[in-house]
Amino acid sequence: MKFAFDNTYARLPERFYARVSPATVREPRVVKVNRALAELLGLDAAELASAEGAQVLSGNALPEGAEPIALAYAGHQFGSFVGQLGDGRAILLGEVVGKDGGRRDIQLKGAGRTPFSRGGDGRAALGPVLREYVVSEAMAALGVPTTRTLAAVTTGEPVYREEVLPGAVLTRVAASHIRVGTFQFFAARGDREALGTLASYALSRHYPGAVGSGNDALALLDRVIEAQAALVARWLGVGFIHGVMNTDNTSISGETIDYGPCAFLDEYDPEKKFSSIDRGGRYAFGNQPRIAQWNMARLAEALLPLLSDDEEEAVRVATERVQRFTGLFVAAHERVLRDKLGLARAEDADLKLAADLLDLLASNGVDYTVFFRRLCAAAADPAADAQVASLFADPGAFRGWAEGWRQRLAREDVTPEARASAMRGVNPAFIPRNHRIEELIQAAVARDDFGPFETLVRALERPYEEQPELAHLSEPPAMEERVKHTFCGT
Repeated sequence: MKFAFDNTYARLPERFYARVSPATVREPRVVKVNRALAELLGLDAAELASAEGAQVLSGNALPEGAEPIALAYAGHQFGSFVGQLGDGRAILLGEVVGKDGGRRDIQLKGAGRTPFSRGGDGRAALGPVLREYVVSEAMAALGVPTTRTLAAVTTGEPVYREEVLPGAVLTRVAASHIRVGTFQFFAARGDREALGTLASYALSRHYPGAVGSGNDALALLDRVIEAQAALVARWLGVGFIHGVMNTDNTSISGETIDYGPCAFLDEYDPEKKFSSIDRGGRYAFGNQPRIAQWNMARLAEALLPLLSDDEEEAVRVATERVQRFTGLFVAAHERVLRDKLGLARAEDADLKLAADLLDLLASNGVDYTVFFRRLCAAAADPAADAQVASLFADPGAFRGWAEGWRQRLAREDVTPEARASAMRGVNPAFIPRNHRIEELIQAAVARDDFGPFETLVRALERPYEEQPELAHLSEPPAMEERVKHTFCGT
């Protein structure tokens, strides 16, 4: 089995990682291979789906050229700093350059203990593996920067959480696994040399156009702040709640990473949270921009020794850069909202128009995804307003807002059909509904039935298209189907 590995991270100094081999498992079985992603990576999907592929994807066999390592990093977890975390159940096999020229990590998640496991078993249960497959691939189809999933396999062995569960391994693909916490790891140790090496490496790998600016750390900080502001704006656009925005879960590449207790909004509520461990709502839906900026401040702190030899100047520069986040996010979020509302150009009052709408959605308990999808029809034909208004506890609330919206649309020379078509390209019909994910996990875990998983994956490959035969997967949950809590699975 051929993987054209070129492992640049494994050529960094040994203190960046620990060399470790995946644990073997009893009876690996391939659940799913992502054929389109395999093709992009230059891999043979049929081989990956074979018995030999199951051995590789479970960690039982290492493909030629693999250099398995567990990465070292630290991180703030719910605001508290932990000086050593690291890959406790994930092992990076190596890097490949895809057909598009992009360099990507290939990592096995749930591959056994590492020196960073901190007493954990290093394993993954089937449920969280299926959740990450579904949500990460949905995010990719939605156009949100994300790590992706190449494959999921079962191990034939149990894992022990609150109950005994079937074990599994997920093959994660990422632009890299460098996190804010990776920089914090070396900053906490006063290792300026490692910080400089890491900053130059990350800049060259992820933002090569910024190389040669004179200060790699400053150039990197600027680019990461820009990437994170844009990313969180995209999250809000599709109603995504990460659930555990710790600095060790914040990628330098600007990809969404670590789909633990993640969830999607049903009814719009900026205070909504699902994560069972987020008791105070630190990572609630509407808090995500503020937390992303907080995480950027932690990155800036870690980079201070590289920003200037003068400490006061370093703090001044870092503060200035972190303060840019607010303006970058607001501009990115305005673009997202403007597109969702079908506005082709910017006007000063657009943000208020959107904010007034969001307030109405919240006070009326309106499903976020269904509303914006139906608004596409209303943009094409005002006769569809009645269907949109029916989503509101007070239908008159929508009609009052819609008057101002239509006056705003009238100031643009765009045909209703063209506007509705553009809106359907940004307002999905399908998202990974939380209750559907729980259903497919239950079917797989309790009955070894992967039919619901396959069906939802198929629907989410084309989230912006009407799929009448799968329309039930776009519907909000009934009251008794609503998911109240999600869990990390570790």
